[in-house]
Amino acid sequence: MKRRNLFLGVTAIALGLSATAFAQDLPPLAQKERYKVGFSQMESNNPWRIAETKSFHDTAESCGWDLIATDAAGSAAKQVADVDSMIAQGIDVLFLPPREEKPLIPAVKKAKAAGIPTFLVDRSVDPAAAVAGVDYVAFLGSDFIDQGKRAAEWTIANFKGEKAVVVELEGTTGSSPANDRKKGFDDALAADARFEIVASQTGDFARDLGRQVMETLLQAHPDVNVVYAHNDEMAIGAIQALELAGRKPGEDVLIVSIDGTRDALQAIIDGKMGVTVESSPFFGPLACDVMKRYAAGEKIEPWVQVKDRIFTKENAADHIAEAY
Repeated sequence: MKRRNLFLGVTAIALGLSATAFAQDLPPLAQKERYKVGFSQMESNNPWRIAETKSFHDTAESCGWDLIATDAAGSAAKQVADVDSMIAQGIDVLFLPPREEKPLIPAVKKAKAAGIPTFLVDRSVDPAAAVAGVDYVAFLGSDFIDQGKRAAEWTIANFKGEKAVVVELEGTTGSSPANDRKKGFDDALAADARFEIVASQTGDFARDLGRQVMETLLQAHPDVNVVYAHNDEMAIGAIQALELAGRKPGEDVLIVSIDGTRDALQAIIDGKMGVTVESSPFFGPLACDVMKRYAAGEKIEPWVQVKDRIFTKENAADHIAEAY
């Protein structure tokens, strides 16, 4: 069963509960002019995370937030501690992008026990251990499996060779986007016998580590002609490694990625990258809207899904001005 299908299946069971049960399960949120809001960022080492944090700061005043924002610096343990600190400070609402699916479950449950409505943002937690509509209000984010699938479908349609030697650069081990983007891509690519994934290794969503991993994998697989990166930062790192090795990204190596950053769109314009599937970091306005709907007594859908675009040479130049 697909991870998201499991997520929705378990949630569907939760949605079968009575309205009274839901009132008891989820902490209420009063309507008022200002809220003390916690935003527990997982790290700030790449443009996507920086843009997401900025989106929350930019939204704070217009939404009536007294925002407490933290940075876990890539540590799940610190992120749990950050949430503990926010609970102690008496936040009204928590917005949490969990670094990994399992380690952040205690933080989610502590917030609920403290009477704080929690919204997971851009990443989810293990659906077998924490359920939307019961343990937290909702997940705000993209369909990561679909992102990987769309990247694979574009790759299948645009690869012109007879045999594709594929290297995959994975995101943070144990994170929902890494798990799901891999599943979506790998499952879709398996339908075409031309493609073989010869190596799949984490680059932790980081540009420099993506470059280092690509350098190592190139030594073992010098004939690679397709690189799929779980985010644009690793894709840009892979391009650097390939060019240092005398390869020509966009010509003899097809580069496929996810996020939609400014650097990725420029790489597409420059002919070095083929495609990037959008994964927007601008969650501030959406978080404000969903929080206000919840405070007004609306039942929030368990998955507030973000719709993603796809950027190729046909439209990259049209959107680069709005990219981050």
